[in-house]
Amino acid sequence: MYPAEIVLPMKAELTESGFNDMKSATEVSAALQQSGTTLVVVNSVCGCAAGTCRPGVLMAVHNATKKPDHLATSFAGFDVEAVQKVREYLLPYPPSSPAIALFKDGVLVSMIERHQIEGRPAQVIAQHLISEFDKYCN
Repeated sequence: MYPAEIVLPMKAELTESGFNDMKSATEVSAALQQSGTTLVVVNSVCGCAAGTCRPGVLMAVHNATKKPDHLATSFAGFDVEAVQKVREYLLPYPPSSPAIALFKDGVLVSMIERHQIEGRPAQVIAQHLISEFDKYCN
């Protein structure tokens, strides 16, 4: 498990922008079974999470015309129980961190895996997410 002093500032990048910090399996189930759209970020300490994933997600959320109804996150290697539960909802996709998923009425409708995040600029990730928001969000 990663130490809190490393993880907490990285968590704050999302939670200070309105993301619900899911720490348990119960919180994950409650968040992902809500009506409407829910954007979930499996956060990570890796460089691509800091360099492109979190900035891209925040850019999309702040600049999109259509936005998810709910924002949620769990941190891989720290919120172990929550991430394990999120990954059950992400099947058949393999475990990936970071990862970005969009759910509509509890159903996974869009998934961005680590290999789609690494090496891509935050702006490209943001534009991809905004196009997904346009498809699925009101």
